[in-house]
Amino acid sequence: MEHLTKQTFIEKIFDYENSNEWNFKGTKPVIIDFYADWCGPCKMVSPILEEIAKEYEGLIDIYKIDTEAEQELAMVFGIRSIPSILFIPVNDRPQMAVGAFPKDGFIKAIEDIFNLQYPGKSNIIVN
Repeated sequence: MEHLTKQTFIEKIFDYENSNEWNFKGTKPVIIDFYADWCGPCKMVSPILEEIAKEYEGLIDIYKIDTEAEQELAMVFGIRSIPSILFIPVNDRPQMAVGAFPKDGFIKAIEDIFNLQYPGKSNIIVN
């Protein structure tokens, strides 16, 4: 998972310095994890996002933004509590979710916001 700086955010996601109108630059849906190293719930979310990055490889891009290092980006998005997860569909407005949630919560959000089915293995056990 790539860590975004202000510069890479402007290049890959949205140039907020030169545009007030949302204009997503990506070609795949994106999840951005706004986090801090000292944040306990953020540490719980990180391995979940790593699993999701592997399972949805080629379908979704996942990035992390350290709110301590990138305070301007945190301010632009009004981040007041972390973790905050930004879901960016390709052709729609971004949606922010606040707080740590379990893997099935991410999968549900991906299905609802990105309209993508879970590509992982089914949990159905056949006897």
